[in-house]
Amino acid sequence: MLFLQGMRKLFVGIRRIWGVEDETAPFMAGEKMAEVGSATNSWLLVEDGHFTGWGSMNGPIPGADEQLDLDGYEVLPGLVDSHTHLVFAEPRTQEWELRIKGATYEEIAAAGGGILNSAQKLRAKDEAELFDEALLRLERMMAHGTTCVEIKSGYGLSLESELKMLRVARKLGENAAATVKTTFLGAHAIPLEFKGNREAYIRLIINEMLPAVAEEGLADHVDVFCDRGFFTPEETIRILEAAEKRGLPGKIHANELGITGGVQAAVKCNAWSADHLEHIGQDEINGLLNSEVVPVGLPGTSYFLGIPYAPTRQMIDAGLPVALASDFNPGSSPVCSLQMIWSLACTQMKLLPAEAFYAITINAARALRLEKQLGSIAVGKQADFFITESSNAIQTIPYFFGVNHADKTFIAGNRV
Repeated sequence: MLFLQGMRKLFVGIRRIWGVEDETAPFMAGEKMAEVGSATNSWLLVEDGHFTGWGSMNGPIPGADEQLDLDGYEVLPGLVDSHTHLVFAEPRTQEWELRIKGATYEEIAAAGGGILNSAQKLRAKDEAELFDEALLRLERMMAHGTTCVEIKSGYGLSLESELKMLRVARKLGENAAATVKTTFLGAHAIPLEFKGNREAYIRLIINEMLPAVAEEGLADHVDVFCDRGFFTPEETIRILEAAEKRGLPGKIHANELGITGGVQAAVKCNAWSADHLEHIGQDEINGLLNSEVVPVGLPGTSYFLGIPYAPTRQMIDAGLPVALASDFNPGSSPVCSLQMIWSLACTQMKLLPAEAFYAITINAARALRLEKQLGSIAVGKQADFFITESSNAIQTIPYFFGVNHADKTFIAGNRV
């Protein structure tokens, strides 16, 4: 996105700006998550796509090349979705009906459904079609106020198809206004052709997939599904240690289906985040407290699968910097709106609206190590934000769920 040198945009007539920071923090943790900085009756200045200041409409107002009157709307920082599976071939509606009838996620996966079903369909779809469909999903997310997304592979489960997914994700970042970060998730499941020989597939990931991904520069991180029926903690550590040697930090799908050592593996590997966490105890919380691993809850998955919610209330009370994400995917969380995730966090996880707000802004940015660029309204950060007509938006947005409160979304100061 191009900007004229010194181009200044001034947004005036703002009823309230939420998430402003005079001194930037890498994240919000524990009791600090309960209070959100704000400014009322304000103007907001953007220069070359970055925030350069804000102030009261009753005081001095700076000049600008362009002035936009927001006419009493409220402003919030762009939402950050740190865990998605945005690139996929088809929804899994038939499996959804099976679960309505009583089948479990694990039973469907064991019968060749779930991730393996998505992998089969993705291998058959060409790259151009995958891109067009994923771009529509990304645009829908941006329309709901999301300005940064992480996109995982993991529905290819072969060298060719994993690379195809990552190329699509990279292309999305090149063609859409949103910030896009990509994650190699070849270790999402054991493909059918390696059934009974999982070690051969793990060697394929380490010896062939990882080198190819790194050589093409297709991924910013590497993820592993460390859980019952998928990859063990020992296998996870092997894969992430191999990734680290290639300069790729780790992220882990941890403890969705049980207390299976995923959190401990994340801590041992200094992973950037441990995501899911529907099943954790005090030992896992203590381990996270003594690490830089960001715990990421995925309430859309719990809602859709009918499984326990991650105990994020307990985590915050313990002093952790909890993040939340959509886990947008065709099988277990087909939700693209972080506004809905915000509401679920309040109603089902018992987070205060302010706590859930931080979990989808600055803390989510921290899970991608983008907290210096995104996640709040602070001088020097990229000017990503959305505006809403809703009054007292920090409470109203999660309260009136099922409604898109983002009237307009701006990325780097430009409306998208």
